Amino acid sequence: MAGINLFYNFTNPFEKQKEQRQAQRDALIKKNYDEIYAHELAHKSAGGSLAGSIVIEKNADGIPVGGHVDIKMPSLDKNNPQKTINDANTVIRSAMAPSDPSAQDFKVKAQAENIKMRAQAVKSNNTGNKLDYNA
Repeated sequence: MAGINLFYNFTNPFEKQKEQRQAQRDALIKKNYDEIYAHELAHKSAGGSLAGSIVIEKNADGIPVGGHVDIKMPSLDKNNPQKTINDANTVIRSAMAPSDPSAQDFKVKAQAENIKMRAQAVKSNNTGNKLDYNA
């Protein structure tokens, strides 16, 4: 059957631009998600039992823009200051675990260091007052 093929595959330039924008958006979502997740996973891994779940925050367009991991900040236990010191050290390690700590990470570290110093002072005051196997 001889004839002319009248079918022409026309590529709509607007459709192609739309596909390119979608591909760029998808790449941005993946890049942001991967970076944020890696940062938060470092906190969670170093925080151990004191660390909560990883939360990824997205903007109105669904693009990941931040994240966090809740961490249980120790409170000063005057009966067991060493536990407070150990927990504060865990929080400090967790806060500084990512290769790119944020300003909030440094605030958490400073807060944990303050608690640790207070616990060390209590421990120093308790040393010698009773039989202390940890002294």
